[in-house]
Amino acid sequence: MIPRILKALALAALAWPLMLSAALAHPHVYVTMKSEIVYDAEGRMTGIRHHWTFDDMFSSYATQGLESKEKGVFTREELAALAEVNVTSLKEFDYFTKARLNGKKAEFENPVDYWLEFKDSFLTLHFTLPVKGPVKTQD
Repeated sequence: MIPRILKALALAALAWPLMLSAALAHPHVYVTMKSEIVYDAEGRMTGIRHHWTFDDMFSSYATQGLESKEKGVFTREELAALAEVNVTSLKEFDYFTKARLNGKKAEFENPVDYWLEFKDSFLTLHFTLPVKGPVKTQD
């Protein structure tokens, strides 16, 4: 009876590193981010406009199986459902956007004007995060 238990423990000890390495080996997505602060005519900040270009591996994976009129060329309309998935899935991460306005944490509305562009084999997600109420940033 004891040798059977020792054998099971030994197998578990050997399997542990394999399970751990499998858990750590998840894919990463690399993004080149460009952001613009959006102001209204009165000079108040109204939002942040983001342009996120995804790496070629993610871009290829994300467009795999999407139907298009021309192979490898996608219109904004053909990418609309994917853009919706992108912005919806980023909500739980606050769209990776953190800001302080007049010493307080900035709060943002849900994204507007979001769309995807496919150019030179790269997907770029464009979206605007409106600030909750325009904010005067300077006196």
